[in-house]
Amino acid sequence: MPADPRPTLLLTRPQPGAKRFAALMRGWRCVISPVLRIVPVDHDASILGEAQGLVFTSAHAVPWAGSGRGRPALCVGAHTAREARAAGFDVTEGTGTADSLLPLIARAPVPLIHAHGRHLAKMLPVPGVVVYDQQPVGLSAKAKALLAAPGPVILPIFSPRTATVLSAQVADARAAITVVAISEAALRNWYGPARHAIVAERPDAHAMRDAILRLPEAEQS
Repeated sequence: MPADPRPTLLLTRPQPGAKRFAALMRGWRCVISPVLRIVPVDHDASILGEAQGLVFTSAHAVPWAGSGRGRPALCVGAHTAREARAAGFDVTEGTGTADSLLPLIARAPVPLIHAHGRHLAKMLPVPGVVVYDQQPVGLSAKAKALLAAPGPVILPIFSPRTATVLSAQVADARAAITVVAISEAALRNWYGPARHAIVAERPDAHAMRDAILRLPEAEQS
């Protein structure tokens, strides 16, 4: 059987998100090496537990908001919405960006609290509580070896924070890197090497997969 000519995907989002995306890219070679670690931050849990309504711009914040109890929650996209529904919230779903939540916030019938990470791509016009941090993690030995070789590598970038952290870690890479960013904001934060960079049509995992599959043949060899 001939060797697969497609480049390897280096997946650097936190687990289990990296594994979910690897499953979407079935048949592609993937190296998983998260560059962010999600850790809880001390906060006043009663603020979120007593909030009449919540805003979630990441699924990572949902476990820290207490039981949903049917309370309204505005969620940035589909995955965050699924996690919030499972926790018992009455969910209204955005289209994948923080900006898509702004009209929903304006129409909200109750006061809202934004449960979020320490590093935010966009501040929202509601009070916020930091419930987790996204701490940098070094690339694994396998990921470093992949980047040290001269072959093609595709880097899906799922957040501005990931772009910033990963850019510094791949500065000396010999690999021919193609960046596929989930948003313009994520691409703006990329300052590492890249022979080519594109932005997905929508800010979600399926659009990221589609963007990779549509890469020109020259980017896949």
